[in-house]
Amino acid sequence: MLAPTPASPESAGMSKAAFDRIEAHLKRRYIEAGRFPGTQLLVYRRGKIVHSAVQGFADVERKAPVKDDTIFRIYSMTKPITSVAFMMLVEEGLVALDEPVHKYIPEWKNLGVFQAGTASAFLTRPPSRPMLIVDLLRHTSGLTYGFQQRSNVDAAYREMKIGEVVKAGTLQSMIDELAKIPLEFSPGEAWNYSVSTDVIGYLIGKISGKPFEQFLKERILDPLDMKDTDFFVPPGKVDRFAACYSADPQGGMTFHAADRKGGLTLQDDPTKSPFLAAPSFISGGGGLCSTAADYLTFCRALLGGGELGGVRLIGPKTLALMTSNHLPGGRDLPEMSRSLFSEATYNGIGFGLGFSVTMSPAQTLIPGSAGEYAWGGAATTSFWIDPAEELIAIFMTQVLPSSAYPLRRELRTMVYAGITDSNL
Repeated sequence: MLAPTPASPESAGMSKAAFDRIEAHLKRRYIEAGRFPGTQLLVYRRGKIVHSAVQGFADVERKAPVKDDTIFRIYSMTKPITSVAFMMLVEEGLVALDEPVHKYIPEWKNLGVFQAGTASAFLTRPPSRPMLIVDLLRHTSGLTYGFQQRSNVDAAYREMKIGEVVKAGTLQSMIDELAKIPLEFSPGEAWNYSVSTDVIGYLIGKISGKPFEQFLKERILDPLDMKDTDFFVPPGKVDRFAACYSADPQGGMTFHAADRKGGLTLQDDPTKSPFLAAPSFISGGGGLCSTAADYLTFCRALLGGGELGGVRLIGPKTLALMTSNHLPGGRDLPEMSRSLFSEATYNGIGFGLGFSVTMSPAQTLIPGSAGEYAWGGAATTSFWIDPAEELIAIFMTQVLPSSAYPLRRELRTMVYAGITDSNL
């Protein structure tokens, strides 16, 4: 895939001084303070890379620096890729968004909604309507994540290790186990961050007739030449694989951490990581590892209306549908969310088919544009695409959980402050 041209920020209506300020901020507040091991920030505007910088360590223990080709666990930044793959099948007429999920997963036809009780003795009621395909893509399915730690339902997920990226089992065993657990709520009634995108991965395999990981490789990763993006890191690339750390914050998500090191606790050693072998559970919700350069290629295809370098993933009208707010009644995430944890928590932000979508920048209290779409991963990786400003930003580090620091708000504020010539 044709690599984008590196260029001065000024050549694309941005300010080098603003980017210098961002890097100084990351160094002072996060790296020198021991909050992040290292960082990578990539900003692309008007067809050019206007900022590409790395700082600090990819692996503190081995003093290995972050490099341009460092491989990161992108966790939930897998979700947009999986969602685009599914919409390819929609474009081919093989599945429709308003179809009931039980058409493809018959064993889910009689899933009830939680009323009371615990695992093996749940009391349920019938849902007000069946779960639809669109509910999976927009997280209104009634499914959940075990790490939410909010209810008896997610306790059952933890007990069965449902949706955990590093686990035994398969996509099929996840589907079978979910058939035994009630929904948190009737589909469409609320938004809850969940294993829904893992279910989408399962459906891609079932509908396409190919293993999900094979479909992804043949239809997205290989055509776009995303050579460093996969569900595991092969032996020849282990030296480029970053370590992952836990911020061990007060409250929030709890991670089992081993070796505490001044504010950061080693959570996953890259030389012993479960990501070094092909997993049995292929997680469309959080299983991919990637590089900033590869993820930029994917984002450039989206910014180009679904096409890059002659490779078309989806049509511009399909992408427009994906990046519209699909929350019932046009509501935003805080209004509809049951989640204790999400990758977006701001007023004025809705949810499309695989992305958060900015509806009202004024309500977010952060600079931005209406129509900007984004998501992030549990280890504090994030990206956003702003079609109006022809802008892509990708940030990489490896610190769990992403809610530990207000880094995403700071990055948006500081990157937008660097625009000197706005398209709006």
